[in-house]
Amino acid sequence: MPDTDLKRHKSKRLAIFNHKGGVGKTTLTIQIAAALAALGKRVLVVDSDPQGNLTSYLIEASVVDDMLDKSESHAGRTLWSALKPVADGTGEVKRVDALELAIDNIFLLPGDILLSKFEQDLHQSWGDCFHRRVRGYRGTTALSTLVNLTAERLGIDFVFYDSGPNIGPLNRVILLDCDGFIVPAACDSFSIRAFKTLGQTLLEWVKDWSTILTLAPDNIYLLPGRPGLIGYLPQRFRVYAGRVAIDYSRFLPRIERHIGTDVAEVLREFDPKLAPSSHQTRLGLVKDFGRLAAAAQNEGVAIWEVGTPAERQLAKSSFSNIAQRIIERTSEK
Repeated sequence: MPDTDLKRHKSKRLAIFNHKGGVGKTTLTIQIAAALAALGKRVLVVDSDPQGNLTSYLIEASVVDDMLDKSESHAGRTLWSALKPVADGTGEVKRVDALELAIDNIFLLPGDILLSKFEQDLHQSWGDCFHRRVRGYRGTTALSTLVNLTAERLGIDFVFYDSGPNIGPLNRVILLDCDGFIVPAACDSFSIRAFKTLGQTLLEWVKDWSTILTLAPDNIYLLPGRPGLIGYLPQRFRVYAGRVAIDYSRFLPRIERHIGTDVAEVLREFDPKLAPSSHQTRLGLVKDFGRLAAAAQNEGVAIWEVGTPAERQLAKSSFSNIAQRIIERTSEK
C-alpha cells in the first residue's frame, strides 16, 4: 500500500520495555494482554523479539517450527515474511494474517529469528532518514505499517510489542511507534541502575526522530516518535502473610524514586506530555507466582487459568487492576 494512503489506526500501541534482561517482559505482556481481553478489549500482540519467546509461549512447538521453516516462502506467516520484501528492496510490506489464539480477543503476529536480518538493515534505514531518502522512511516504518494494517482489519483496541532486552535499532523503531511504554522492574539493584540508561536512551531516540520529522518529505507515513511513560511494575517479589517480604519491600521506594528522576523527569523536561506529572507512576505489584507462571506457559494460557481457586483469584484480580489502570492512563493521551 502506498504511504500516502496509510492513516494511523486509533488503537493504542504499547511496549513493556526494559533493556535489562530477566525482568519477565514476555510473561507480563501476555498476562496484561489477556487481562485487557477479559475486559472486552481486542488485543494484538506482536512478537518483535527475534528470540520468539512470545510465539513459543502461545503456539504449539510443531506449529512454530512449521511457520519458521516456511517464513521465506509464499506461504510465510511470520513478521519476517511480511517485512522481507521491504528488507530486500523488492516491494511493499506483505500482508500476513494474525493468528487468532485460544485466549479470546487476542491475536498474534508471530515472531521469527530472521527478524535479526531486518534489524541489521535498520542501521542503514536510520541513516537514510537523515539524508531524506524515501527508502529510509519505508524501512523504519515497515513494522508500524504492518501493525497498522492488521489493527485496522481486526478492529484492535490495544497493540503490545514484545521487544528484546537491548537498545538496538529494532527496539528504537518499536518504541518510536508506541503511544506509551511500561517499565518492568525486578526488586534488585541491577534494575534500578538500568533506569538511567533507559531514560537517556529514550530521550536520544525521541530527539533524533524529532529532527528526522523536520526533514521528512511530504505525504509519507511516519512514526509518531512520542512514547510516553504509562507507569512501571515491580515484580517477582515474595509475599508472606499478605505482606511484601522485607528483602523486597526495601527496594520499592528506590524504584519509585529512580523511575521518577531517571525516566519520567528526563522525558518530561523535553516534552511534558511524555511522562505523568504525578509522583505515583506505579501500575501495580506483581508477586512471584512461581510454579503458576511455568504451568501457564506450558499450557499457553493466562496465569489465572492454572493453580488453586485462591491462586487464580489473586492472579486475575492483580492483572485486572493493572489492565484497568492502563485503560485509564492511555485514555488520557
